[in-house]
Parts: sequence; structure tokens; C-alpha cells
Amino acid sequence: MARKATRKTGSGGTKGLRILISNDDGIQSPGIKALTRVAQLLSKDVWVVAPEVEQSAASHSLTVRRPVRVRKLAPQRFAVDGTPTDCVMLAVLQVLGDHPPDLVLSGFNNGSNLAEDIAHSGTVAAASMGAVLGIRSMALSQVTTMGQKVKWSTAESIAPDLIRKLLAAEWARDSLMNVNFPDVIAGSVTGITVTCQGRRRVRETITESSDPFGRPYYWIGGPRHETKNYKESDITAIGSGAVSVTPLRLDLTQEKMLRSMRKVLG
Repeated sequence: MARKATRKTGSGGTKGLRILISNDDGIQSPGIKALTRVAQLLSKDVWVVAPEVEQSAASHSLTVRRPVRVRKLAPQRFAVDGTPTDCVMLAVLQVLGDHPPDLVLSGFNNGSNLAEDIAHSGTVAAASMGAVLGIRSMALSQVTTMGQKVKWSTAESIAPDLIRKLLAAEWARDSLMNVNFPDVIAGSVTGITVTCQGRRRVRETITESSDPFGRPYYWIGGPRHETKNYKESDITAIGSGAVSVTPLRLDLTQEKMLRSMRKVLG
């Protein structure tokens, strides 16, 4: 059953909020440490419940065929041997007890979560689980370029004020925010753009090889080249050096097809 946040943010004030942080890169990742610093600028009541190890591309996977263990690392900081979805569910329904968070922040992810990335992103899934439980939730990702140093300072410098502004806005029911920071230094960011989810021509790389025993294995994924996209997409915004903010919804119903199918099937 969904649980509702106990406080409202009003005009964007955050000092009294209980904030839950999670991610899919693991509890020791530099991104979650940067996001924790951001959250501590917003509120004194910050909790971190994140995967013990990296769970990238775990999507909404929920562990149901084995026990899930929670390990306390420090006050208000816990590692979970499960998925990002496990982490948020356990945090809200168990770890934080009868005082659930008012805000879920997932990230900072090491790499983008644009276009079809949203479907398999563990970062977005953690925020989605927060939304399912009735809590305002945001997924935050720092876009990277392979072989270059990750510009965590860009996300860390822009996020505090951006989060405050987003919390001050009106949100639709069962929604969440997907935020991507461009791979440029903070001083070169061209602005903040509210975007739609883009589309790529999906051409995932599958590499075939053999292990030392001669058995074949396959490696999914590799370098990706962004394709041209429509003007208001997240891909276009990031390509222009802007922060992309995409409002997402939990309801995946295709409304136009719903009406046409009703006509076909009576």
C-alpha cells in the first residue's frame, strides 16, 4: 500500500524535510557521496539506503526469491544486498519505520539516463519506487564521456537550487522527475530545459568471445553515439549543454491506442 509523505515543501523550503538517498552505482560510489553532500545542504535529516554493490541497468527488479539483508554502516546510512527498488522499498517500509521520507533522491548516476535508458535504469527505478509509495522522487544523473573525468562538480553545484525549485512546483499525481546534467563544467552549462523523453535508433553492441575454458560468452553494451533528436527532447538539451528535466509518470497506458482497441474489441 502506498504511503504518503508527511510534510509538504510549501514554497520550496526544505529544512524540515526527511530525505532518502539511493542509487544503482552502489553505496560507495562517488556520485552518491556527492548527492549526499547536496542533500545535507537542503536538510539535516538525510538517510542513505543504497545497494551494497553496483546494480546498473537493474531496472525495477525486485528481489523475491531469496532473503535481502540490510547492513548498517553508520547512523542513517545502510547498505542493501539487493536492487535499487529493494533499497527504496526497505527504506520506506522498514528502515525508516513510521516516519517515511518526504523526498527520494536517486543518484548521482555515473552516466546519462536519457531516452530508452529510462526503461532499464536502476537510478530511475529507485525514484519510481518512491513515487509508487506516494513520495516526491527525483532521478539525477551526470552525463559522462568515456575516457574523460566525470564532472561531478557540475551536478553538485547546480542540484541544490534546482531541487528547491522543483519542490516548489506543482506535481501531477504519480509522477517523478528525471534530471540529467550535461558533460560540461558548471560555468559552461547553457541553462535548464524541461524536456520530453527522446528516442534513439537502438543499436546495442553485443561482443562475443570465449572464456579460458573455451566456453562462449557475450558482453552487452558499449560506446554509444547519440542520434539527432527532436527539438524538445532530453538528448537535444544535453547535446546543447543544458540540464534536462523530464517529468515522468507511472501510468504507462497508451491513451490513443486504448481508445482504438476499445473500438476494435468492443
